[in-house]
Amino acid sequence: MALPTLDPNAPEFVHRYVNLADPRLGAQALATSDEFFAPMARMLNPEPAVFIVGKYDDHGKWMDGWESRRKRAAGHDWCVIKLARAGVIKGIDIDTSHFTGNYPPAASIEACRLEQGSPDAQTEWTEIVASRSLQGNSHHYVDVAASEAYTHLRINIYPDGGIARLRVYGQPLVDWAGADRTALIDLAAMEHGAYVVGTNNQHFGLASTLLMPGRGVNMGDGWETRRRREPGNDWCIVALAHPGTLRKVEVDTAHFKGNFPDRCSLQAAFMTGGTDSSLITQSMFWQTLLPEQPLQMDHVHTYEKELAALGPVSHVRFNIFPDGGVSRLRLFGTIS
Repeated sequence: MALPTLDPNAPEFVHRYVNLADPRLGAQALATSDEFFAPMARMLNPEPAVFIVGKYDDHGKWMDGWESRRKRAAGHDWCVIKLARAGVIKGIDIDTSHFTGNYPPAASIEACRLEQGSPDAQTEWTEIVASRSLQGNSHHYVDVAASEAYTHLRINIYPDGGIARLRVYGQPLVDWAGADRTALIDLAAMEHGAYVVGTNNQHFGLASTLLMPGRGVNMGDGWETRRRREPGNDWCIVALAHPGTLRKVEVDTAHFKGNFPDRCSLQAAFMTGGTDSSLITQSMFWQTLLPEQPLQMDHVHTYEKELAALGPVSHVRFNIFPDGGVSRLRLFGTIS
């Protein structure tokens, strides 16, 4: 698995919202006009695109993304994506990494919402990203001002070429008003809208991976910090998908054996107002939800009776001592 990277030039929506086009959450590439050189599904791969010198397949140079053949007739190529969840789209990254002489000169994106089934010839599409010029080997971050929730996208490329990755950042549509107030819900689940506000270090693995569904598939599928050579500890802050009273916590160190943290703890608070950056400073003084607990390698740690009765909270600070890797963090609670 390629090491995750953070683009320092990425806008806030990249860090604030879930990628609704992530196949690990259930997104799918459904249909395309052409995928001769590289399959459409590869465009949704959650790992960063790579370039492998000298790698060819039966159709030509192997490229890490979706790539159509050279169009010799009028028209343009397109691909239809089913999002993992219906959601309000906040921003999109059209990534042409490693596509240089074969990227599309332009692209546009349309969206629709279907209660069931897949788009067909009768589907009405709404343009959410007007046709815009693209550059080779570049991220193209686009703010989206849509207020409606969508289930499917159609990306159009003019006239042909290759897209390495398509990321669709948005707020999942969740019926909190109709949710059971007594049921335990994972309020740290990314698919429900939880997100990482900030972290002090994610050298080997992104903190946002903690909030992904399922268990980690390997050591690269988790949050891992560098080896700490100074006093202190590493931490990350999670904004819950909805305020709630936390009743059960799971800390999963799957696949982390020689590098799991020695201990962990949780702090929490109900926060209103301010900004994400201001929360980082305030979090040092939040109340203790879970006192320091010893951790084991490659193990699911469950805490219930150890949790303090803090009432409803909206944010949690996850501390690991002194450093290391954790695969998943589950914060089960009843919503307020």
